[in-house]
Amino acid sequence: MNDSNPKALEYLNGLLHELIALPNETEWVEFKQNNTNPEQIGEYISALSNSAALCGKANAYLVWGVVDSTHEVKGTTYSPLTEKKGNEELESWLLRLLPPKINFHFHTLDYSEKRVVILEIARAAGNPVQFQNIEYIRIGSYKKPLKDYPEKERTLWRIFDKTPFEDLIALERVADEDVLKLLDYPAYFDLLGLALPENRNSILNRLKDDNLILHCDAGGWNISNLAAILFAKQLADFKNLKRKSIRVIVYKGNSKTDTLRDQELQKGYASGFKDVIDFVNNLLPRNEMVKTSFRKTVPVYPELAVRELIANALIHQDFFATGTGPMVEIFSERMEITNPGVPLVDTQRFLDSPPRSRNEALASMMRRMGICEERGSGIDNVVSEIELYQLPAPSFEKTDEHTRAVLFAHKPLNDMDKEERIRACYLHCCLKWVEREDMNNTSVRKRFGIEEQNKAQASRIIRETVDAGRIKPYDPGVGVRSMRYVPSWA
Repeated sequence: MNDSNPKALEYLNGLLHELIALPNETEWVEFKQNNTNPEQIGEYISALSNSAALCGKANAYLVWGVVDSTHEVKGTTYSPLTEKKGNEELESWLLRLLPPKINFHFHTLDYSEKRVVILEIARAAGNPVQFQNIEYIRIGSYKKPLKDYPEKERTLWRIFDKTPFEDLIALERVADEDVLKLLDYPAYFDLLGLALPENRNSILNRLKDDNLILHCDAGGWNISNLAAILFAKQLADFKNLKRKSIRVIVYKGNSKTDTLRDQELQKGYASGFKDVIDFVNNLLPRNEMVKTSFRKTVPVYPELAVRELIANALIHQDFFATGTGPMVEIFSERMEITNPGVPLVDTQRFLDSPPRSRNEALASMMRRMGICEERGSGIDNVVSEIELYQLPAPSFEKTDEHTRAVLFAHKPLNDMDKEERIRACYLHCCLKWVEREDMNNTSVRKRFGIEEQNKAQASRIIRETVDAGRIKPYDPGVGVRSMRYVPSWA
């Protein structure tokens, strides 16, 4: 792309100045003059991205217009925006052949009246980057297949295993004043209940102490992913995170054919969390409730349940899944909250299993700020609130690449199908189990709002759930009146 924004041009000129000052053999930078071979560009993206991860760099760079041997800026005629492979635009073609998908951007600038093109490439994360099914690496200034260097391959996998998303760098070489422009630092102090320091150095040092920013060897600061994802004023300011903003979609009816509203909320997750919850709750359908002589409208879904499920989606997502982010979809009779990444715990065991988080630093800070519940209590609260409202049980679902929680609007028991009754009875039993209380006919009647004279209806629901293998009698030998039930896995 052509960069005309003054701040972008200042950044690119400073970046190029730093790159040409590097030693000749740098494994995460390659200089070219007019080499436009698409296959070689794809191989270099793979090699440079993997090498950036090995070298602990946030990005790698392929630069046209600079002599490789001397780093003299000569200029280039290369124009990536006009390049094609067959009938396909170059950037689209490269992206298709580079699994897993990574962020890369072409920048064009004039440097000392000479045209330079910089391809900025995000470091590999989670898996080595391939091009046409081959993983490449840089050995000195040479590009080689990674499989030919098993020690480098082992080291790369160890880095992937040990480096959490939060510790990676979202933006490098940021000046003091720009850190404070990019991050909503007052929200950081407010959410932690800390007094806002009176001077800039004290603010920056406090952010550094919490590993939100780090000193950069080239001067200024590196802003961590943790800082950006939690406190960005605009996630779009961090190009590798702009797809991680929360998307809220409202549909007409119960299908996706007619969209009423589609909006992305760009603030960081912590500084913008209250705004997100308020925004979603204001879009939810509401019911009118009459109490004594007063009427008031209440949301269809418990606010605590909505809050917990959105917080879970943010915390437990797979940030290494590219091109996708957390999403809230509101239909007339249900809402779906989806996050990238398959769950680390069986969806049937969300309520009782100790939590496993991909993003522990993120979860820890959000707990410190009171945004999410203590470990392990979130889904308990969701199910408890749903029972209090006597709504159909939530559904927790797994796709090939995502996790989804679904809340359903009120439905009379007689309108619930068999699977809905079984799911509600099972989650009720799980909730009683973690609360160390008994599930029996009485508790099931209360869960579904069944009158005592209709206890046979509760017994049928229990029997359906036993027959489905979801619950079992705690002591099969006792009489029917004393029968208690536990989850099948208990």
